[in-house]
Amino acid sequence: MNSTLDQLPPLVPLPLPEPARRELRRRAVRTVTTALRHLRGVAVRRLLGRSRDGAAVARSLRRAFESLGATYVKLGQLVASSPGVFGDAVANEFRSCLDTGPVVPFPQVSAAVERTLGRPLADVFVRFDELPIGRASLAVVHRATLPDGRAVAVKVLRPGVARLVATDLRLMGPLFEFLSLRVGLPEAGQLVRLHDGFRQQVAEELDLRNEARTMAFFRRRFAELGLGMVAVPEPLPALSGPDVLTMEFLDGVTIDDLPRIAALGLDPRPLMEQVVRAWIEVAVRDGTFHGDVHAGNMLLLRDGRLGVLDWGIVGRLDADTHRFFRRTLEAALGDETAWADIAAQLRQAYGPALREQLGLGDAELEVFVRNVMEPLLTQPFGEASLTTLLTAIQGRVPETDGAPRLSWRARLRRLRAQRRLHAGVFEHGAVGSSFDRGTFLLAKQLLYFERYGKMFMADASLLSDRAFLSALLAQGGA
Repeated sequence: MNSTLDQLPPLVPLPLPEPARRELRRRAVRTVTTALRHLRGVAVRRLLGRSRDGAAVARSLRRAFESLGATYVKLGQLVASSPGVFGDAVANEFRSCLDTGPVVPFPQVSAAVERTLGRPLADVFVRFDELPIGRASLAVVHRATLPDGRAVAVKVLRPGVARLVATDLRLMGPLFEFLSLRVGLPEAGQLVRLHDGFRQQVAEELDLRNEARTMAFFRRRFAELGLGMVAVPEPLPALSGPDVLTMEFLDGVTIDDLPRIAALGLDPRPLMEQVVRAWIEVAVRDGTFHGDVHAGNMLLLRDGRLGVLDWGIVGRLDADTHRFFRRTLEAALGDETAWADIAAQLRQAYGPALREQLGLGDAELEVFVRNVMEPLLTQPFGEASLTTLLTAIQGRVPETDGAPRLSWRARLRRLRAQRRLHAGVFEHGAVGSSFDRGTFLLAKQLLYFERYGKMFMADASLLSDRAFLSALLAQGGA
């Protein structure tokens, strides 16, 4: 392992508390009541055999997520930035999850900050805005001013969020399976597949000291690599703690707010190209990367740089997963021997259950993997889509997609088959492994970059700069 990767700051996941039965019952009642209030119209239409109104379904599901708060808003961010999985209409409907969450009363915010800093707000800040500038998912963000005049952003975890997240994660799986199987929501079928990976993301985010250390590392690393157009806020450790993170304030607009970007008179394409290049370069060199680059975390700054926010989720690839990532890039650049290595590593990681459920031999698996992965990496963003990959996989693996054309018994058979596949790979030790988590985060970023690529670089591919990538891969890595 190289010295740079050895310098990565430690991440200390917060152990999620075990919800009490009373908490589970109370939250289950709230969850079911909310789902019924927002989704009963969808269920009635299905019972009456009426055609599906996709826009109404997406709107109802988004309102239910926002009503249920932090954990669901966090998951909604993934939906919003994944049109290749959920479709453009659903992804656009969930856009509000990227920057809107329940309000936290200001007395609770000020109490949390004062508890962490051990001093009254007035002793630390000459100004602290009561209205938040961000209130998404697990935390709220307020703008403040230090005595020396510096503008800062103060991120504060929502009170009691750890217990709420732990409780919601216990209830989400059964809820999504019910909505997919019995109500016939294909969106819920996709959420079933994302649930396990989502569970693994949140524990590290619930101690903001992890984020502060990560930001300091990436600021230093981007400077070393000459990536000056990518801005990471400077954390202020002396004014931070487990529940509070004070950092440099970056002034800009979100990368997908096209009217405001046009008003700034800046061209986002070269900035987005450098962000993609920076992400790939650090991932290849060091085996680490920002693990949540949704649009709400990408700001086009008024000074012409592109700011990357919210470093609570960071991918760290172990040696095997790092090699898998590098071999995938080498395969896309034309190394014909790499596809066999990729297929072999998937077989090793997920065991015979994966191959058996796909119904493919070793040679056929290699061809299948290549056919679904290569276009996503090499075709222009305007042509490639993860929908193609998902359709190919769904054609081989029984899924619980909740498609209205299937009978209840057919969906039940698909659900059972999917569970057998999950059980097989779980018994093999893949689920929850470093490889599983690393590849999940890598794939999630591909979903995000697909969206930005279609917006700003439709004629380019993820790996357009082949000379840069070839030289980068030749230098070795962690």
